[in-house]
Amino acid sequence: MARTAFGPIKRIDLARTEAHGALRATLSWPHLVALGVGAIVGTGIYTLTGVGAERAGPAVILAFAVAGIVCACAALAYSELATLIPTSGSAYTYTYSVLGETLAWIVGWSLILEYSLACSTVAVGWGGHLVGWLQSAGVALPHAFLAGPHDGGLVNLPAVLVSLAVAGLLMAGTRESATVNIILVAIKLAALTVFVIFTAPAFNADNLTPFMPYGFASHVEGGGTKGVMAAAAIVFFAFYGFDAVATSAEEVKRPARDLTIGIIGSMAVCTIIYMAVCLSAVGALHYTTLANSPEPLALVLRTLGHPAASHLVALAALIALPSVILVMMYGQSRVFFVMSRDGLLPGIMSRVNARTGTPMFVTGLTGIFVAIVAGFFRLDEIAELANAGTLLAFIAVGVCLIVLRKTRPELPRVFRCPAPYLVGTLTVIGCLYLMISLPGMTLVRFALWNVIGLAFYFIYSRSRSRLATGQGGEG
Repeated sequence: MARTAFGPIKRIDLARTEAHGALRATLSWPHLVALGVGAIVGTGIYTLTGVGAERAGPAVILAFAVAGIVCACAALAYSELATLIPTSGSAYTYTYSVLGETLAWIVGWSLILEYSLACSTVAVGWGGHLVGWLQSAGVALPHAFLAGPHDGGLVNLPAVLVSLAVAGLLMAGTRESATVNIILVAIKLAALTVFVIFTAPAFNADNLTPFMPYGFASHVEGGGTKGVMAAAAIVFFAFYGFDAVATSAEEVKRPARDLTIGIIGSMAVCTIIYMAVCLSAVGALHYTTLANSPEPLALVLRTLGHPAASHLVALAALIALPSVILVMMYGQSRVFFVMSRDGLLPGIMSRVNARTGTPMFVTGLTGIFVAIVAGFFRLDEIAELANAGTLLAFIAVGVCLIVLRKTRPELPRVFRCPAPYLVGTLTVIGCLYLMISLPGMTLVRFALWNVIGLAFYFIYSRSRSRLATGQGGEG
């Protein structure tokens, strides 16, 4: 069995890569750009613009650009690995195949945190839009049931209910159809277009001065974390979803060219969309008014006297955001599933219900966890911790890209990342910088999560893994 200093490694399974011609190559770069834009544009721009503005002022525009560049590098690294090791598990599987079981556990444990808290973040954002939408219609609800204890309430009931509802759909075996997804993407983009059209005439350059009131680097000021990088570390959440492009390489006509254009193109388009929306928001409304609003875009429109447009934007978020929860929760259950199948988590987590064809136990467990976090924690706290897990996974992907290029250059690659050592290095350095730009308490919580995870690994998982019991293969 092949081993590294961090434990045994899984055999790199090239079966699907070698047989990739069995899938029809029908996609070209315009399809990939459209796919990426549809997957990426979503929760972050609807819910985190206000949080970013609170941390960076008008320079939240720059924060989106920084996060987009780092994510583009990570996406290129991800694409090569996704086509080279085309099996379930994402960064967890890549790390297991390249760096060893112990580091793979840390990455997998971090992915569990990422997906779960991403679901909770979206649920809290959805709840904020629901409350704002109802209040603008004259419906007042008790604050105690609209916010968690940190925001002066008891529980964020709307966030809890939407989390459990989506989990119930997944447990029943419900899946989105392609047509429904296209409609939801169109609704999201149309709402952002409406926002820009209605806010552009109210643009006031004075609202952009000073442009960078808290400077560039992340630092503690006034009891909170401020700076462009502090904002970038949280609006990074807005770029989740690019793996939809990265994993499509087997169906791309010219992967070496089209996948590069698709990834960079979709990232560029989304970054431009985000910057345009942010510029419109902070240009029309002073960032101190925008700061920390759970529904910042709708707030801007209401303040400018466009109640109908505000209703439409909030309604678009209410309709489209649950689909993001569904996709994230689906991904979470699959990470649990793969880790359980590898023997690192109890076998019950990889059991599939015979009637529905879904891992009902782990989906229900995920739904309950997501609902609890969404019900009792603030939006920024959840998103920051989710980002910490994602950033660690991206760092692992960058390292795996470099290591495999060095140790296994002969492996057939459907997609070859351009300038792999530069891209891998930029991914690692960029993600590390974003990670240390997160608030200190977030990093403490993330470290505590991994301490708990490592304790579980050494007490339970290490001796029960398939590789430890002789059921795995070499790398």
